[in-house]
Amino acid sequence: MVTARRGVRIVQFGPLRISYDQRVLEPRPWTALQSRWANQLIGTAAPGPVLELCSGAGQIGLLAVHGTDRRLVAVDANPVASAFHRINARAAGLEDQVEVRTSYLTDACAEDELFPMILADPPWVLRSQVDRFPDDPVRAIDGGEDGLDVARQCIDVINRHLDDDGVALVQVGDGPQVQQLADALPYGLVATEHRAEPGRGAVVKVVATEPRQRRLTGRGSGARG
Repeated sequence: MVTARRGVRIVQFGPLRISYDQRVLEPRPWTALQSRWANQLIGTAAPGPVLELCSGAGQIGLLAVHGTDRRLVAVDANPVASAFHRINARAAGLEDQVEVRTSYLTDACAEDELFPMILADPPWVLRSQVDRFPDDPVRAIDGGEDGLDVARQCIDVINRHLDDDGVALVQVGDGPQVQQLADALPYGLVATEHRAEPGRGAVVKVVATEPRQRRLTGRGSGARG
């Protein structure tokens, strides 16, 4: 259910009430699949905060850490999205667990920052098809010519900042994008499975199979593990 107040809309997202406006991508109920999956994995993940890339109004990351004591580091280049993320974290009672960074992906994390879990929610609509969604901010849905431009940037961040034995959940579009993403992973990262709802986007689970230092140096490149 969506309600509106002075240009701000509020949507129910699981147990959370998420505020946003027309400058931010509307939270889609089906994307809670990524949150629920992350919440399940958090229980067995190594200690440390969760990193969320392209976090928007924050609903996916907030629901992922809801009911846990995990810290969430949320990154989005849109300052409006960051402002709503802070509002939504406060409304959910998670303000003390959440750090919101308004930053481009490549500048968001210090070189030595590592995370046992990374969530990525990049835009994945093909640029030739963004006109099909006139109510959505173009910046929030335009994934480039093949829909994976920003997803590839997310994978680069994941490769540099995912801890050894860590796990990432990356949202993409249809079946072909799932395979394209899997094929584009660098040495030491492997897509192990994906989950999707019919007619919706998919979430790909990516795991680290090599230590970070080995991944970054490309040692053994060409031998997919």
